[in-house]
Amino acid sequence: MKYLYFFICLFLSASIFAQKNKSGGLLKPEQALMDIRHYTVALEVKPVTQSINGYTEIDLITSKSTDVLLFDLVESFTIGKVWVNGKEELFRFDNELIRISLASPLVPGKAKVKIQYGGKPIIASRPPWSGGFTWAADTTGASWVSITCQSQGAKMYFPCKDHPSDEPNEGADLIITVPKGLVVAGPGLLQSQVTKKDKSTFHWKTNYTINNYSILFNVGRFKVVSRNYTTIDGHTVPMQFYVLEEHADKAEKHLDIFERIVRTQEKYFGEYPWIKEKIAICETPHLGMEHQTMNAYGNKFRYTMVGGKEFDWLMHHEFGHEWWGNKVTGIDWADMWIQEGICSFGDAMYTLEHEGEEAYLKRMERTGRATQNKLPVVLGEHMNADTVYHGDIYSKGAFFMHTLRYVIGDDIFFPALKKIATSPEYTYDNLVNTNNVETFFSRESKQNLKPLFDFYLRTTKKLEVDVKRTGDEEYQITTLNYADTLPIDIQSDGQIERKMISSIPIKVKSKTTPVIDPKTYYLKRVIYE
Repeated sequence: MKYLYFFICLFLSASIFAQKNKSGGLLKPEQALMDIRHYTVALEVKPVTQSINGYTEIDLITSKSTDVLLFDLVESFTIGKVWVNGKEELFRFDNELIRISLASPLVPGKAKVKIQYGGKPIIASRPPWSGGFTWAADTTGASWVSITCQSQGAKMYFPCKDHPSDEPNEGADLIITVPKGLVVAGPGLLQSQVTKKDKSTFHWKTNYTINNYSILFNVGRFKVVSRNYTTIDGHTVPMQFYVLEEHADKAEKHLDIFERIVRTQEKYFGEYPWIKEKIAICETPHLGMEHQTMNAYGNKFRYTMVGGKEFDWLMHHEFGHEWWGNKVTGIDWADMWIQEGICSFGDAMYTLEHEGEEAYLKRMERTGRATQNKLPVVLGEHMNADTVYHGDIYSKGAFFMHTLRYVIGDDIFFPALKKIATSPEYTYDNLVNTNNVETFFSRESKQNLKPLFDFYLRTTKKLEVDVKRTGDEEYQITTLNYADTLPIDIQSDGQIERKMISSIPIKVKSKTTPVIDPKTYYLKRVIYE
């Protein structure tokens, strides 16, 4: 009974935090005037007490004069002091907001905020889906610490402007102190490692734009196994695996698999996005998560076979987010399908590349069957991460890209897919939404694809196709719930022919009942009369 009570309490506490700790939503006016340029997060991590303490510096630019600055932070911490441009200021900390009341208004321009804080971070109840810290240990008893915060935001462990529309354009520094013998794995490049007495401090730095939930670190008794990787465009980038020492013997084989994954992703999406830093993964006690230049990996070396070679689906999917999520980033959580759906479609590209078209088609048919259609993929605007997160942003998002491939054809689709992932207009500092993606593919294909995007992403409808027998060997075919014309494969008398179908009937002569879309390019319902 006491165990049941414990889990009920755990569930209730997790639910309370889930209700409060949400990332995104409608941007607050006090935050809309701030453009975040850089974060410096300097913390000491204490595994024994499961606590952290230190400070965060925030470099920002204000667009207009203000006497209030507003930042997000969960309430499990205590704020010590706050400084703005070196001057201590008054603040109020409640309802997960640090409201700084300035003695004198800030004029528009650059400002530096420093916030000193500490305490016990929220413990992740179900990482990586629930945000917070995981305090674990490897089999030797050494501390093994990870952070997950995609849905709840980086406010889970440092003060920030917690909104997907604003990433620090000049990157971030992480200065993390841990007990001696432990290693810190972080984003960007390792600047220094200094050990004094019983503590070691690791300084990680990235100069790239980075989303908030990638500004984090993992801690463990890691061994760093490295090799160089030559990108599709000929650049040499370090490839590293921060692997637990007890699993170091598995690292080289794992990097061989990783290399095949990187080469396949580059073929379809262009050169690895962070060539000035590194390609890296870190072993974590949770399943995995995309973190720019240092992906979390916790699939425990469980491989499957694809194309006759060993493959790790988890590593492939998370690494795909280096393009979809980290490089091409949704400006609103409402557009999360862009990173999850296109990344999941990228998983199918590995099947296409290594097992061929038929295996790819079978995979996409299974993906289509897995869609629930309970909620639209795009629910609106100004959404928080919890509201938009459901399975169809993966499966239906991926299947929609499969449909789009069929509608516009491979000669247009694949170059366009690589182009949107490599064009400055849609990458790094330039965040995107669903309308941007639609406009891009419409322009590249010279078609109006807005009805297709709206139908499959903004509704839960399936394409309805009516097949009416009008004679002994004659059929009339129409679409019932889609206003525009669509290409659809029709199989009759053993032959497949692509025809343009709309609400205006077309006639098909066939000795056998026509089969609509036999290779399953559409989510559809066929009605035979």
